[in-house]
Amino acid sequence: MSGGFPYKTFRREVLGVDLLVPTTRGIRVPYIHFDNAASTPALKPVMEQMQEFLTWYSGVHRGTGHKSMLCSQIYEQCHTQIGHFVQADLEHDTVILVKNTTEAINKLAGRLRFSADDVVITSEMEHHSNDLPWRRHARVVYTRVDEKGLLDYKHLEKLLQQYYPHVKLVTITGASNVTGHLNDLDFIARLAHEYNAEFMVDAAQLAPHHAINMHPHYDSRHIDYLAFSGHKIYAPFGSGVLIGSKKTFLQGEPDIIGGGTVNMVTPNLITWAGLPDREEAGSPNVMGAFILAKTLEYLQSLNLHSMAAYEKKLTDYAMQRLQTIPGITIYGAEPRLGVISFNLEDIIHNQLGIMLSFEAGIGVRSGCFCAQHYVRKLLDEKNPSSLSYTSAYAMDNLPGMVRISLAAYNTHDEIDRLISVLKQIADHPYYYRKKYPYSCIHGNYYPRDKNLQNWPYHFTESF
Repeated sequence: MSGGFPYKTFRREVLGVDLLVPTTRGIRVPYIHFDNAASTPALKPVMEQMQEFLTWYSGVHRGTGHKSMLCSQIYEQCHTQIGHFVQADLEHDTVILVKNTTEAINKLAGRLRFSADDVVITSEMEHHSNDLPWRRHARVVYTRVDEKGLLDYKHLEKLLQQYYPHVKLVTITGASNVTGHLNDLDFIARLAHEYNAEFMVDAAQLAPHHAINMHPHYDSRHIDYLAFSGHKIYAPFGSGVLIGSKKTFLQGEPDIIGGGTVNMVTPNLITWAGLPDREEAGSPNVMGAFILAKTLEYLQSLNLHSMAAYEKKLTDYAMQRLQTIPGITIYGAEPRLGVISFNLEDIIHNQLGIMLSFEAGIGVRSGCFCAQHYVRKLLDEKNPSSLSYTSAYAMDNLPGMVRISLAAYNTHDEIDRLISVLKQIADHPYYYRKKYPYSCIHGNYYPRDKNLQNWPYHFTESF
């Protein structure tokens, strides 16, 4: 069932897969991490390399000691390795290291030098991080999604025609963090370039699961800008990436200025440094860059295509099994990654997430996943912008979903455990709702159980 991918070997290399967590049955069970869309665990081989590198850790740039010179060389190599992972055209593109995708998109939004007439086209399925930053700098219009949550490509082209020649940028997620929908990036790139717009991809969800090719600048499929986060691709050390044309970042002043961004400063003159230094103000996150580069190098050695094929089998299996649960509603449609959001009849999504944790040691996510507009459309929520909308819901009944997100170290057996506990809950909803009451003080559900006194963190009925 591996599709050629050595998932058992890979699983052994993932930190935390043997972690035991407590349940209401008074026993500890192996933890199942189905929240990979939020953050993935780290990899043992990379952590071993980190320990060795820490011996040589030092500040980079301009240091004359052996440690500083070595770290500076490695830090520069990290940029190149990261660029190669997505097949960036490094003759024309620069790799800028930031904290995460959110910072990367905010940086780009502040550096594109929008005029008053410029338009940014994004979509209704975007994470807030690929929506809100653009609102500060340009007029934003939204490509629709259909009733299944899929991107409406015809509407995208209509918007490009309608706002031509003022569309400066089309910015779309590579894969939805709510439904896992995979967008046709080659098609969108060609379409955007046909109307003289640039194309940016939020690859936070895509990069950990699919090989990415940014294509050369002369190719109509070229991705002009790309952003992704280390913490979603087995490198949780505070490093993210923005890749884009050197021409863009050589224009004007950097958005953050200070140490490391300049070549010369006098009372009346500033000469900015070259790329990427001018865009990486202050002492950089050398360890984060090292961990991300080594992690990407390790993943490439495993064959990204076979990894994606294994994850596809996991996703198909999960979809098949979930559909056997009475009263379940699954959102979205193919093509998709292993990101699946659903609701269970008679159980509030936040409550169900807590149940899965304390009944079976399964970690999921619930809510709107920083994509409120998209989630509300999928739920068919009406009039979300009215002031009465938020007050119409108590905090324990806000709209949302439960999300599982799979990765290449997850297994079919873990999915079976999820299905088993979901069936139990679906068969006895009243019992489980009573077992997990809501705390008005702490704004969440909690398990009412005597075994809690022995847990490393405590919930009590004084909630």
